[in-house]
Amino acid sequence: MDDQLEDKIFSQVYINSMKILSKFAVTIPPLSSWGLFRFYLCAIVLFIVLFYLQAAVVWPRGLLHRITTSFGYTRKMNRLQIMTTNSPEKKQSWEQTRDASSVFAVQGRRLKMEDRFVLEENVNNTGVSFFAIFDGHGGEFAADYAKDFLVQNLLSKITAASNSLRGIVTPSQSTKTDCPDDDKENTSNQPKPSSTLTQRRPSIRKSLTDDCVSNGNCNREQELYLNKLGSSIRNKESFLNNNNNNNNVKPQTFDGKCYVENGKINFGKMLTDEVLAADFELVKTAKKTSNLAGTTALIAIVDDSRLIVANVGDSRGVMCDAKMNAIPLSFDHKPNQSREKNRIKEAGGFIAFHGVWRVAGILATSRALGDYPLKDKKFVIADPDILSFDLSYNKPKFLILASDGLWDTFSNEEAVAFIKDRLHEPNFGAKSLVLESYYRGSVDNITVLVIVFKDGKYTVGSSVAS
Repeated sequence: MDDQLEDKIFSQVYINSMKILSKFAVTIPPLSSWGLFRFYLCAIVLFIVLFYLQAAVVWPRGLLHRITTSFGYTRKMNRLQIMTTNSPEKKQSWEQTRDASSVFAVQGRRLKMEDRFVLEENVNNTGVSFFAIFDGHGGEFAADYAKDFLVQNLLSKITAASNSLRGIVTPSQSTKTDCPDDDKENTSNQPKPSSTLTQRRPSIRKSLTDDCVSNGNCNREQELYLNKLGSSIRNKESFLNNNNNNNNVKPQTFDGKCYVENGKINFGKMLTDEVLAADFELVKTAKKTSNLAGTTALIAIVDDSRLIVANVGDSRGVMCDAKMNAIPLSFDHKPNQSREKNRIKEAGGFIAFHGVWRVAGILATSRALGDYPLKDKKFVIADPDILSFDLSYNKPKFLILASDGLWDTFSNEEAVAFIKDRLHEPNFGAKSLVLESYYRGSVDNITVLVIVFKDGKYTVGSSVAS
């Protein structure tokens, strides 16, 4: 609804500007004065150029798309040729297709590709399928860390849990492993919060600056981040005075067999534990090098008739059910949502509008892995939302998982309708959807992953990661 209102406003501005320009043009004197005519002509051309440049910065992408598409199909073909040129020196698109899933990703208009994806149609022959999208920001470090470490830990736990469920004992499982129910009182190994933690913590800007100075590796991106962070701090004294305690205790994780409950694997608990543990290690590693990167995480697990989705950030999933309805698989974590806004305020933080609503005027998503300057005071958290679905009830036709580069230009319903008519394509419409989003004006990296259910069943196959 907000995008439609913006479109109406800017459309009206466009119309009014054209009316003013037309009145201005009517006042042109007789063409006997060639010099005066050239003056007016140059003034009109300059006005149009400046107006277009201004529009390119502030207008909604959907409105720009409707204007620019009038320039014809040739321009689209040029864009397609550019994005499908995958020379080693300048690779701009990535794609993988398996038996019942396909992914296509483009760098788009960004200088770097910070999206990462994972397809595992059959995790170590367990019959469990695993899919993930990580949308990095502030660099590739966090997205790479999530793909390399979080995913590998999860796949290991899934394998161990599945083997335990089937009665298969591997050498790594032959030793006794404490599970939560084995020893509820076993908390002595957990580090206790120090009394010094109740004292005022140094400001984020000061600690970050000290890290940069001590390591001597502050780059231009970090300097810009510091300047933006410093501006936010000066505007909000509470940002400095927040006494939020952070006990820095590593979240507990358990062996895979510990997640087997009542003959099933508790994937929700497993995902929550591993995401929080990975975020803890990511933040600790990032602090050593003053790396400010962060990433969203959208993970989907299919086990027989169960679908479990974990979401951190603003990547999004949607299901097309048997009635061709668009069913959300996740909900974006945005700073202006009531739940997130109240949580940030309770932590002593604030949100500010700079193009979009941002945590401390900086980050456009309120949950992410990494982003340690905002993580220390829990303005940004990594706690995932977990949603579970019974596929025998929903009877889905297909699922779409995508980074926010797609959702900047498509609604859930539009994406489902688009893919529905293109399931016959080699990659189940994933490539077409990405390119259409690019044509509509998306300025972000775009990754789309489509999972197809044939006759209400998902057929497992091979696996790939990128």
